[in-house]
Amino acid sequence: MSDTLRSVPLAAEEQREQSQSGHVRQGETVAPTAAPNSVQQRDAFFDNAKYLAIVLVAAGHAWEPLREGSRAVTALYTLVYAFHMPAFIVIAGYFSRTFDAGPGRIKRLVTGVAVPYVVFEVAYTFYTRWTDQEPDRPISLLDPLYLTWFLAALFIWRLTTSVWKSVRRPLPLALALAMLATLSPSIGNDLDLQRTLQFLPYFVLGLLLRPEHFRLVRRREVRLLALPVFACALAMAYWAVPRMNYAWFFHSDSAEELAAPYWHGPVMTLTTFGCSLVLVACFLAWVPGRRTWFTVLGAGTLYGYLLHGFFAQGAKFWGWYDPAWVHQPIGVLTATLVAAAIVTVLCTLPVRRVFRCVTEPRMEWAFRRFR
Repeated sequence: MSDTLRSVPLAAEEQREQSQSGHVRQGETVAPTAAPNSVQQRDAFFDNAKYLAIVLVAAGHAWEPLREGSRAVTALYTLVYAFHMPAFIVIAGYFSRTFDAGPGRIKRLVTGVAVPYVVFEVAYTFYTRWTDQEPDRPISLLDPLYLTWFLAALFIWRLTTSVWKSVRRPLPLALALAMLATLSPSIGNDLDLQRTLQFLPYFVLGLLLRPEHFRLVRRREVRLLALPVFACALAMAYWAVPRMNYAWFFHSDSAEELAAPYWHGPVMTLTTFGCSLVLVACFLAWVPGRRTWFTVLGAGTLYGYLLHGFFAQGAKFWGWYDPAWVHQPIGVLTATLVAAAIVTVLCTLPVRRVFRCVTEPRMEWAFRRFR
């Protein structure tokens, strides 16, 4: 079972928070009753960033079975995993700045995070019983399966938002917790707390960011610098393939579980945090700020994330990777394009309409009405 990611604030909540954060284009207004899918009232930059990141997520899954025997594919895989999850989490933290644990926010947290977690945890359990040939795999809501770990983590992170907004040095504190987590293999699998703690600094960083920080990384000189930085990072990843365990970028295990000395954990926490932030900045520098053909898809990345895993798991079971040509450069390119196409379709409005009942349910019957 692979280790991967997602960070997608809900469309309606993002729309409200973009308005409060000053991320609505000049001359536009956000009506309280505006439809959640109205892209005109959303900031194109963040929707573009989320779409491009979800494509990288799908590509990473497509490369997973192709890593063995290919140093180049493993290097690409390592590079992408170094920044696509941190990028999602930073954006999630940024749009969680206004989370105040009020009744409305709690309702959206339950319907948009907790409910999808339960639904897809059960769905992936039944599905992987078939694809992994494990008919006795138990349903465990405390042990996130496959993609669902991020929903559990996001639920915890958002509930603790007020804590990080109250303490004096939130980022150093979050980093300290992440470093301590790498020293403790006994944390266990409950709600994937190991990964929740190790990725926590990225969420806290997002809480601390302001609009001007994103404008800074989109300056022309940063864009020009991003290209050689990415090239150097890819070269470094290629060099590191036989020398380093790329599982450090999954942030899901302690140092002991990665067969490393205990002190490697805190050191690698700081090292990967620095590397990931540089690559996130380079990635965001090249995200278009204007509306593009894929901007509208940015509102549906939650669907693309949760649904594409069925294809990623099924591809291995159906033998899509069995032909020898798939492991050649043309096969890697084909797998990448197919993965991008699938996740793009899954982000479209028709798919969102079909699955909204389990991904963004209204559930008015379950909550009290507050004025």
